Amino acid sequence: VTAATDEVVVAIKENAGTAKYDGTEKTVTGYTVTNISNKLYAEKDFTFNGKAEVKGTDAGTYDMALKASDFTNRNANFSKVTFVIEDGQLVIEKRKVTLTSGSGEKVYDGTALTNGTVTAGGDGFVKGEGATYDVTGTQTNVGKSKNTFSYKLKDNTKAENYTITTSEGTLEVT
Repeated sequence: VTAATDEVVVAIKENAGTAKYDGTEKTVTGYTVTNISNKLYAEKDFTFNGKAEVKGTDAGTYDMALKASDFTNRNANFSKVTFVIEDGQLVIEKRKVTLTSGSGEKVYDGTALTNGTVTAGGDGFVKGEGATYDVTGTQTNVGKSKNTFSYKLKDNTKAENYTITTSEGTLEVT
C-alpha cells in the first residue's frame, strides 16, 4: 500500500455534561478518540489546535462545536486523514419551583381571614434570586376559598432558568 492510498478515519467524541441551573458558570472540556480506522495510525499522529471547551451559566444547551479543521495530521505516511466529530454539549437544566400560598382556618367572627405567606418548594430559587408576591385571597363568611396570589420575578431572576408552577392554599371560615 502506498502513502497516497492510505486512508484513515478518526472518530472524535466531544465530552458532554449536565447540571442544574445554580447561577454559576458551568464548563465541559475535552474530547475522546472513539475509533481510528487504521491500526497503524495513533493519537500521537495528529495534533489538536482548537479549544475543547464549552461554558454556560443560564439554562439551555451549549454546543462545544469542534471542527475537523481543529485537528491536523502529522504522519507523512498517511495522506488522507478524515476527522469525524460527534457533538458534545453542556446542558444546564431549569430549576423546578412550586410556589404555594398559605392556608388558614378560623371560626366566623365577621372579619376577613387572610394568609399572606407564599413558600417556594421543589428546587427553590437560587440564592439571591426569587419573586415578590401579591396574596389576594380572603374569606370572611362561613365557607372555603382558594388563597389566590400572583408573583413577579425579581429583576435579577430570569424566567428561562425556572419552570414555575403555582398551588393555592385554602382559606376556611367555620
